Amino acid sequence: MTDAPKTNSTATVDEFDEETAAAAAAGGDWGGMGADSRPAKNFWPSFKRLLSLMAPWKLKFVFATGLGVVWVLLTLWAPRLLGNATNLIFEGVISAQMPAGVSKEQVVSQLEADGQHNFAEMVSAMDLVPGQGVDFSALSQTLLLVLAVYLIATLLDYWVGYMLNGIVIKAMHRLRRSVEDKVHSLPLSYFDRTKRGELLSRVTNDVDNITNALQQSLIYVINSVLMIIGLLIMMFTISWLLALIALVTLPIIGIIMAVIGPRSQKAYQGQWKSTGRLNARVEESFSGHALVRVFGREKDSREKFNDENDELFQASFRAQFLSGLMMPLMQFAGTLSTVGVAVIGGLQIASGNLRLGDVQAFMQYSQQFSGQMGQVGQMAPVIQSATASAERVFELLDAEDEPEDDPNSPDLVPGPGKIEFDHVAFSYSKDKDSPDWRPLIEDLSFSVEPGQTVAIVGPTGAGKTTLVNLVMRFYDVDSGRILLDGQTTGELRRHDVRARTGMVLQDPWLFQGSILENIRYGNDDATDEQIKEAARTTYVDRFVQSLPDGYDTMLDEDASNVSAGEKQLITIARAFVANPAVLILDEATSSVDTRTELLLQQAMNALRQGRTSFVIAHRLSTIRDADLILVMEQGSIVEQGNHDSLLAQQGAYWRLYQSQFSGAATDLDEAPGDGTAEHAQSATGATPVVGGPAGE
Repeated sequence: MTDAPKTNSTATVDEFDEETAAAAAAGGDWGGMGADSRPAKNFWPSFKRLLSLMAPWKLKFVFATGLGVVWVLLTLWAPRLLGNATNLIFEGVISAQMPAGVSKEQVVSQLEADGQHNFAEMVSAMDLVPGQGVDFSALSQTLLLVLAVYLIATLLDYWVGYMLNGIVIKAMHRLRRSVEDKVHSLPLSYFDRTKRGELLSRVTNDVDNITNALQQSLIYVINSVLMIIGLLIMMFTISWLLALIALVTLPIIGIIMAVIGPRSQKAYQGQWKSTGRLNARVEESFSGHALVRVFGREKDSREKFNDENDELFQASFRAQFLSGLMMPLMQFAGTLSTVGVAVIGGLQIASGNLRLGDVQAFMQYSQQFSGQMGQVGQMAPVIQSATASAERVFELLDAEDEPEDDPNSPDLVPGPGKIEFDHVAFSYSKDKDSPDWRPLIEDLSFSVEPGQTVAIVGPTGAGKTTLVNLVMRFYDVDSGRILLDGQTTGELRRHDVRARTGMVLQDPWLFQGSILENIRYGNDDATDEQIKEAARTTYVDRFVQSLPDGYDTMLDEDASNVSAGEKQLITIARAFVANPAVLILDEATSSVDTRTELLLQQAMNALRQGRTSFVIAHRLSTIRDADLILVMEQGSIVEQGNHDSLLAQQGAYWRLYQSQFSGAATDLDEAPGDGTAEHAQSATGATPVVGGPAGE
């Protein structure tokens, strides 16, 4: 095989699919570490698990390795053939200088009698006929055989490389698919506590590093291991003394790898961790670029970036420095071996113990041996880097999945969308013994009839968004139950619950594509006319008609070519075209102007017939016409009723209304109620965030 290019640089099998799992189960060690394994924290378990990714192609791998053995045998046979060719030429030249018609023994005796003992020993070791000269017929046959051996070896080299690269590409294809499936199976809580840039780094950079490393190193490592074994055998068959001299460098190489290897592995782990942190920093800075400029934090952002970039530089420099030491040190050890073999080999030829061609072949084997050991050293950092990345990917793949639905879950019975909360309690922290544990929702009960619009208001941290997340089964309740048309949602399949629900978030999400495609995302089966009808109802049609390409207008990355309000209108149209039984609007109108807000209220009045609607709002003007308003504080509903009745009570809702429309500024000392800080905070909407990462 060709030399490796110079470079400076699980999912367990049963997590991929049933086919892979079956292959792994049949393959012993090939099967990986099992679905319940934890991410490896050292090299060998992680490396073994990395190799297990290729388990489904074990037989093909074994076949390719067998061809590699044949390639090694042919490659090792060629130097011996060339050595024989050298012997034919050298011994033919020597025989031409001898008188014809005498035997080799007579020539040796005459040389001994003349006192040429060393030359006599050399001649006695040669296979020659005095006076014959070079046997060009045998020489040509030998050279043709060498040519054929090299040609076949080259074809085998290509074939083995093609097969092994194919295995790697297929394994990485399966790994990427497994990572993608894993991302979709993770619970919402995982994304709440994981930085987006860190997650993207694992999904992209680390997987790419594994792919590149395996493509660069797998073939060459297999080649080197087979070649090293074959070279040792060939060297010992020629001369055990020279072979031992060549092996003197092995302890030196072992010490080099034992000292540098673990340090290099640790350095690569630090490098990829720093890469993940830097990616998170860049993603955070770019996504909030406008705010960074508004608040004049460019210098602070650059300083933080420079600090983390310097940290990545130091980690990368250390990793590359340590990995770069491996190859030169191994080459130095190989050079010492070559010098020793050359000196002792010359003495062996002079003493008649070896022929010139044998020493020539041994020198080739010795140089190849040193080269293969150096190649192993060259590939070691690449494998260490890939293993460090693999550990990070395995950590993602080993993360706890969202609990699977009960396969015996009942089917969701079609209904109008009645929602009931029955003594629901929920906290993001499940460890009640933890000092950080605080309940977010306690003993919450209410009922929403089909066709009603329910508004949920309250200060930040009251539990508004958490409440609708529970409706969507993004989180499961700790106690109590939520019913959808009389069926407990916790007993239903999540997909069925969410299929009946449409949701519009405060932060609109649009993908790169046309406006028509973005609206159709809510319902793939919707016709163009249905999409345009939903757009007209939600007043998307008004601004779309002013665009040159209309509904075929392509939204660029982050939909920056439309305004924030237009983005939100498109997401609302998307939810409407889905025609859900339950509609959730989480601050959906916060990005639109007052006139558009009024238009949306009219649209929602037309569309809420027969549909249960939840509206989370801080702007109370958007929920005056709601059938039911739930006022939440500290995870509990403290008031409920319609707009007029709640104002008449002059309670929590009245205080929120006054703070928005009467410009009342309530001093802490003049807080309504009993004068406690909690009441004052409720009046100003400044209650601290309670509970988990949802922020509401």
